[in-house]
Amino acid sequence: MTVQVQHRLPVRKLFAASAGNALEWFDWTIYATFSIYFAGTFFPSGNDTLALINTFATYALAFFFRPLGGVLLGRFADTRGRKPAMILTILLMAGGSVAIGVLPTFAQVGWLAPLLLLLARIAQGLSLGGEVSNASAYLGEIAPAERRGRYSAFFYISTGSAVLVATVLGFVLARTLDKAQLASWGWRLPFLLGGVFGLVGLWLRRSLAETELFEQTKTKARKLERPLLTTLTHHRKAVGRLVGFSMLSTLSYYTFFSALTSFAVKNRHADADAVFLALSVGTALFIALQYPMGALADRVGRKPQLLVWSAATAVVIVPLSTLIGPNIGGLLVVFCVGLGLYTAMTSIAPAIMSELFPTELRGLGIGAWYNLTVAVFGGTAPLLITVFGAISPTLYFWYVAAGAAIAFAVILTLPETKGSELG
Repeated sequence: MTVQVQHRLPVRKLFAASAGNALEWFDWTIYATFSIYFAGTFFPSGNDTLALINTFATYALAFFFRPLGGVLLGRFADTRGRKPAMILTILLMAGGSVAIGVLPTFAQVGWLAPLLLLLARIAQGLSLGGEVSNASAYLGEIAPAERRGRYSAFFYISTGSAVLVATVLGFVLARTLDKAQLASWGWRLPFLLGGVFGLVGLWLRRSLAETELFEQTKTKARKLERPLLTTLTHHRKAVGRLVGFSMLSTLSYYTFFSALTSFAVKNRHADADAVFLALSVGTALFIALQYPMGALADRVGRKPQLLVWSAATAVVIVPLSTLIGPNIGGLLVVFCVGLGLYTAMTSIAPAIMSELFPTELRGLGIGAWYNLTVAVFGGTAPLLITVFGAISPTLYFWYVAAGAAIAFAVILTLPETKGSELG
């Protein structure tokens, strides 16, 4: 009689792999979350709206360095290893965070202030471009085929936890400091805290072992000529599918976790602490649903789950947007429904992306094309919601609904990869 040994999740390894990702998203989130307070610090005073637009433009410009980071660090991970690549990304992100926390103001150094801000954001953009692809590849490669959804869930458990910490921190600071204090020095605290988190993440990642799949294919990866072109010539469908569903994933993430914070305060006259509280509750739900949704995808498949997510988002996003306002109940519904639906995608994102490309191209393939999609649709989300909001109260949300319809059509073409072995 065969005795079945119960599988035990390597929790320490999963959290170590995800720790750097948590830092990346903590730092990325606090920039968008606290931008309404420090916008006037780095740009000329006198026009708050223009300063906020300039701050979001810097946010968007940094996104366009994510594809470069994805290419450089993805290729580095394919040829030199997932572990050293993930250590490098955490150093870049933590360094950028500390730099922003200590930067001089426009009043002190003039236009050097926004230039230094942009340079720090570029470092973080390069880092995040490599982090998402390499952490996704690592989680996908260490997971048993029948449990890849469960392992993948830890990626956004870390992301959600980091965002929750950033959001709760925003809520606490908004309640304990007045607007003058937040604008003067309070906004710097989260960026400095990011540096501390970086040291913890670096310590955790030093204990990681390299994946067996990388060891088996590193020689083949190093011999590849024009690997980026190869992703287009030999894996064109994979690239198209990655761009298609990543577009909606990106819009969902940056709408709910970044753009809505300032939009609700500036355009819909919501109190900042009410927005932070609603986002905190929604994020807690987002974290709680990751593992159950990852396990569900291991049982029923990736494709049905993604189809439900994209179809439901297309239908509900515009009606949800009408609830954004001063009422805390409406804000809770917006964040809980939106982020709850989004877990159908995030819980299996590393699995889905890892299953698209072979090991020797996995870091580069995900890094280049996922981050290009994020640069185009994610980096512009806070800017577009501000601009569209001045034209029509629901125009931006119709834009997201259109992205959901396109994603649904792309997901229909996906083959089911539940339980498949990575090549």
